[in-house]
Amino acid sequence: MPPTTTPWSSTFKRSLSVLMLAQCCWVSAQTDVVRLVIAFPPGGSSDILARAVADQLGKDTQQRVVVENRPGGNGAVAAQFVLNAPPDGKTLWLTTSGAVSINPVLYPKLSYSVANFAPVTLVANTPELLVVNSKNPAADAKQFVQNAAAQKTGNNIVSSGIGSLPHMAIALFSDATKVPFTHIPSKGAAPAITDVMGGHVDGFFGDISGVISHIKAGNLKALGIGATKRHPLLPEVKTFEEMGYKGVELNNWSAVFVSKAVPAPVVSELNRALRKVVESPSMRTKLEPSGIELQASSPEELATLVQTDLMRWKQIVVSYDIKPE
Repeated sequence: MPPTTTPWSSTFKRSLSVLMLAQCCWVSAQTDVVRLVIAFPPGGSSDILARAVADQLGKDTQQRVVVENRPGGNGAVAAQFVLNAPPDGKTLWLTTSGAVSINPVLYPKLSYSVANFAPVTLVANTPELLVVNSKNPAADAKQFVQNAAAQKTGNNIVSSGIGSLPHMAIALFSDATKVPFTHIPSKGAAPAITDVMGGHVDGFFGDISGVISHIKAGNLKALGIGATKRHPLLPEVKTFEEMGYKGVELNNWSAVFVSKAVPAPVVSELNRALRKVVESPSMRTKLEPSGIELQASSPEELATLVQTDLMRWKQIVVSYDIKPE
């Protein structure tokens, strides 16, 4: 009896089934990965926040959550990556306020539109501090302003770049104090801080999380905080309003957005999961010593915050005729 042979078509069908099964499993493995995209390189405060969120979200949801650092284009590279991803809620954009509330009013031809994103939740508030060299004679922002007005010290304030939140802070501070300050743009917060510590410029508005270690080490002095109340880590530092300067509230908040194409039920589920992360005691233990104030929100509350900031920064950009680099 001749040996049994399998028709070529049957062999092909089985092989194709195996191939399709393997491909299906690979796609499933890929979609099980949640990507938390940020527009900053590793090591900074945004990266630290992102990695803490990713770690806790992974534990809570039993999924693999990875941080993807995609700097460039003032946030445009990260934003476009999120918009190009499948709209399944597995690619999240953790961004600071600048990319969604300053860039749209600063750049005439921004490569992404905030309207194409769905807000998920606020994650953290990071108030801004006015810091100076530790040898600066001013004890608080009021003395700093008086010295600047008298042309003694305090005229030059560095920012992390044109159109950055620290740049907006200088404009708000000038409006509130009626003193014209000279804006010195730098190429990031780190070189700006270095310039202040080196005595090359008089002051800098920086995230509390980025300057707190330098303040504690005695290399910088905090003169005022752009918040509605004093910060528990620096209870001796007055708010600007306490010193008579209204409107100088500066919050470099961080929040999560997804593509607007992500279904509403998925956005709701993401909000629920991220709220749990933000309210986790371990997150507070990990991040609050750096000055980051964790706070969640509803998507609607985040949308309102974005619109409020957009109008605020548009007024500053127009009033000061700020042009992008």
